[in-house]
Amino acid sequence: MALDDGWYTEEWAGQGSAISLKIARKLHEERSPYQTIEIYETESFGRLMTLDGLVMVTDRDNFIYHEMMSHPALFTHPHPRRVLIIGGGDCGTLREVLKHASVEVAEQVELDERVTRVAEQYFPQLCASNGDPRARFHFEDGIAFVARAAPDSYDVVIVDSTDPVGPAAGLFSEDFYRNCLRALAPQGLLVGQSESPLFHPDLIEAVHRAMRTAGFREVAMLHFPQCTYPSGWWSATLAAKDAKLPRFRETAAADRPFPTRYYNAAVHAGALAVPEYLRKSLA
Repeated sequence: MALDDGWYTEEWAGQGSAISLKIARKLHEERSPYQTIEIYETESFGRLMTLDGLVMVTDRDNFIYHEMMSHPALFTHPHPRRVLIIGGGDCGTLREVLKHASVEVAEQVELDERVTRVAEQYFPQLCASNGDPRARFHFEDGIAFVARAAPDSYDVVIVDSTDPVGPAAGLFSEDFYRNCLRALAPQGLLVGQSESPLFHPDLIEAVHRAMRTAGFREVAMLHFPQCTYPSGWWSATLAAKDAKLPRFRETAAADRPFPTRYYNAAVHAGALAVPEYLRKSLA
């Protein structure tokens, strides 16, 4: 990351490319026990949060990621009541999950409490549902939390993680997926962010393989634009515990009683269409 002449620039490692955002001013910087958290006001993307110099969230485009990390899974499960979110410290995914009236409890496990507290201050719109009585917060290691979770505890597990480096690397492992499988109830679904289909196809293939080896019955990729993440194109991987992935509840998605800005039933269906160069490797 560099700040040159008022521009924030993140170089995308090993890709010979980068993103730059014009900065109006820095609003906040701190070193938590785990990472450096910075908040900027940009000229065209609103507020920007970075962790250790990498883009995490902006006001302008976060809605795409948060909606696609939550609604496809919740509209695929027949009746999601208990949801676990690993990571997601900015709370945008939690907000989207709690739009579903069927959800009785949504637990969020975030390693770094400071990420959530800073988000509450600088991204209050993402944290608008933090006071919902169905929301429960745990500030601890998500890998250890899932390892000790009781069997059949959750209908949906969402892994809203950072890149697979450092402490987050274990969130992409076979052992972690096996513990998620055990924690899921019958008909349970797992969804995890899985990086760029353009820059990281090998990682996506490895995630699919690890989920299958851990015991998930069917695995599928969802993809969507995310212009401030490497390549501008992102993915999530969706897996079913004990059967083929059911067709999503298309009518419910089309008639959803809450607003979205990106997600709809047609987007859901299109996001499951696999590009040809990935189709065979992910089959």
